[in-house]
Amino acid sequence: MWEIFLLTLILLLALVINRVKNHYKYWQKLEIPCGETHWIFGSMVGVVSKRTFFDLWLEYYNRFKGSGPFAGFFWFFKRAVFIMDPGLIKQILIKDFDKFMDRGLFYNEIDDPLSAHLFSMHGQKWRNLRNKLSPTFTSGKMKTMFPTVVQVGRELVDVLRSDIPKDPEIEIRSLMARYTTDVIGYCAFGIECCSLKDPEQLFYIMSKRALLENNLGSLGVAFRGSFPKLARRLHMKDTVADVENFFLGTVRETVRYREENSVQRTDFMNLLLELKNNRVLKNERGDDFVNLTFNEIAAHAFLFLVAGSETSSNTMVFALYELAKNVEVQERARDEVRKVFEACNQEMGYETMREMKYLKQVIDETLRLHTPLPVLNRQALEDYPIPGHPKYIIRKDMPVIIPAICIHRDEQYYPNPDNFNPDNFTPEQIALRDPVLYLPFGDGPRNCIGLRFAKMQMMVGLSLLLSKFKFELCSRTPVPMKYDKENFMLTPDGDLFLKVSEI
Repeated sequence: MWEIFLLTLILLLALVINRVKNHYKYWQKLEIPCGETHWIFGSMVGVVSKRTFFDLWLEYYNRFKGSGPFAGFFWFFKRAVFIMDPGLIKQILIKDFDKFMDRGLFYNEIDDPLSAHLFSMHGQKWRNLRNKLSPTFTSGKMKTMFPTVVQVGRELVDVLRSDIPKDPEIEIRSLMARYTTDVIGYCAFGIECCSLKDPEQLFYIMSKRALLENNLGSLGVAFRGSFPKLARRLHMKDTVADVENFFLGTVRETVRYREENSVQRTDFMNLLLELKNNRVLKNERGDDFVNLTFNEIAAHAFLFLVAGSETSSNTMVFALYELAKNVEVQERARDEVRKVFEACNQEMGYETMREMKYLKQVIDETLRLHTPLPVLNRQALEDYPIPGHPKYIIRKDMPVIIPAICIHRDEQYYPNPDNFNPDNFTPEQIALRDPVLYLPFGDGPRNCIGLRFAKMQMMVGLSLLLSKFKFELCSRTPVPMKYDKENFMLTPDGDLFLKVSEI
């Protein structure tokens, strides 16, 4: 009896191994290039342990560019495509958007309500939410939040000024993260976090945990990424329990207090409450959208935090790092900022930012060189044959990977791509390039809905800092830059110190 059971077990194991081997030979059989694979992590073998995600994307792009419109890839266990042709990128993001509308990411709105937000949701649910939320991110709405951002920006200046006498070598990552956390705490959650003055504030600590922690670690991410439908059936979650409880509780208390006391504020939370309580908002086309649920409010306040805090703070860190390395660029940006401030008697208004054209170029170049979200994810909603390439077909449900940072680091599109050069973004240079060659916020109907807010908080923070302080490299500054192996987003590896002196 045991012999039969053991033989059956061996046969089943052999069948599974053979099935897995055949699965990973898919692209080879089609004679489409594909890199080495791991039986669990697919093409992402070695990431976290031996190399960064940045290394993976750039190595894959440089290895297979020119071999065809895309290379084969395995997004963990799932067959995927790695796009290298700008024309095909434009088709996917813009012209044939309806065939690639979804990102294909895991979310579970029943068991993990904070995961069911605009970034991850699919299909008509995503479209409905995008339509509802678009009116909250217009230029007019940004103007109402602008004074709050400036207020936090001035607190940033005060805190840095008080820190310099203690030690002029400042750890800049924590400072920038606390700035963006306080901005978003005010605007998305309607609370005064005060983490700039006190890094031990619970909101800041839980925000960092929200960005760094997930259920079941790397294996959990791999499983949910490979089998999202099964993961939902198993009631799996991304968000760890105490992080979920903290942010749901924070939003619940904010909503209760504002509704009971008829509180009106010029922030993102107020706009979400207007949608919840049938106060009609119109999008730019004049359509009416109403009735957000509590979970939708909580999920999108949470998304505002996780998507808008670290990406913006890291961009500011990278910008200050590059300005410290490139003294002439820093001086030019500072001269522009100070002239603009002098012209408006130090009273910064929303329109003031339009005058800081060179600072905008600095931010644009930082986003090119250190792209916060290095790749864009999409999923094919139907089989998609590539015109002119008979064997190249993106099959239904396949993940699509668009390596934005590889396009940004390609010398075919940007001369000396590893050098920091804000003149890449003069109006003349921008006019010479196809817009699809610059993708820090994505492109097409599913581009970043919060790009105006992100640019606003970065422009405010950097302009105020440059007007008051000089930034230099010090013995603890990493040159060249090293990226964090464990973070999917482009993030410095460890602390980043710069020498700061008040002007």
